[in-house]
Amino acid sequence: MTLYESKIKSLPRLGKGKVRDIYAVGKDKMLIVTSDRLSAFDVVLADPIPDKGRVLNEMANFWFERLGHIVPNQLTGIDPESVVADDERAQVRGRSVVVKKLKPLPIEAVVRGYIIGSGWKDYQRSGKICGIELPQGLQQAQKLPEPIFTPATKAESGHDENISFEEVEKLIGAELARRVRDVSIRLYKEASDYAASKGIIIADTKFEFGLDERNELVLIDEVLTADSSRFWPRDSYRVGVSPPSYDKQFVRDYLETLDWNKEPPAPKLPADVIARTSEKYREALQRLTGRTLS
Repeated sequence: MTLYESKIKSLPRLGKGKVRDIYAVGKDKMLIVTSDRLSAFDVVLADPIPDKGRVLNEMANFWFERLGHIVPNQLTGIDPESVVADDERAQVRGRSVVVKKLKPLPIEAVVRGYIIGSGWKDYQRSGKICGIELPQGLQQAQKLPEPIFTPATKAESGHDENISFEEVEKLIGAELARRVRDVSIRLYKEASDYAASKGIIIADTKFEFGLDERNELVLIDEVLTADSSRFWPRDSYRVGVSPPSYDKQFVRDYLETLDWNKEPPAPKLPADVIARTSEKYREALQRLTGRTLS
C-alpha cells in the first residue's frame, strides 16, 4: 500500500516531519513510521512515491546494523506491529521502527566526499564550504582530497542553513562537537568504502544524533538512505557534470526545469517522474544491500 500519512489512533501522536510520523510508545520509546511523502528543496510534495517509505526503512536498518560497531543507535528491536492495534498493522508493516526516546542534537551532521549541490555553490562564491578552505580549481562533482564535515541547522520547516564548526561548538559544546564530527566522518568513510564495492558513490550524506540518559552519543533518525544521501552510479560518473542519481535528485532536476520559487505549494509531479523515482529508490536498495521489497 502507498502511505502518504499514517493515522495511528492507538498511540499518542508526537509529531509529523517531512517524511516521518512519530508516536509515543510508553514514556521512553517512539514509533517512527516512514511515509511515502517526498520533500524537495525542503518543501513536502503532494504526490507520494510508491514504496519509498519501505525502501528508506529497509535501507536505514541495513546501515544501522552494519555500522553499529562505530556508534550506538536508536533501535530497540521491538516489532512495530506489536505496539499498534490489529487494524493498524498494515500502516506500519515494513516501514516502521520502535526506537529509544532520546534528546536530539540541534544540528545535521553533513559529510561531503564530493563537491556538489549547495557545497558547489558555496565553493563557487567563496572557495570554501562552511568556512573550510578548499583547493582552487575544483570542478563540479569532483572528489575532495578528504571528506569534510559541513554541519547545518535543523529546520522544522523551510530551508536548513549551513553553519561553521565554530557555530556547532557554541550550540553543543566543543567536546561533543568534535565527537560528532569524528564519528560522522568515520561513518561516511566506512559506508563509502562498502558502497564503492557495489558500484555506488556516496557523494555526501547527513547524520543526526541524540543523547541518552548518560549523555552518550546515539545515531538517530535515518542513516545513509536515498533521502539523506546522494548516491551516484560509478559507471556513469564524470567530473564536471552533475551525475545521475539513485536518490530524489531525479525529482529535484525535474523541478529545476519549472518556473517555481521553491516555496510551498510545490508543483504536482507527472506520472512518469513518480514512477521513475520509485524505481530509482528500489534499485538503490537492491544494489547496496542485495535486498528487494517483498
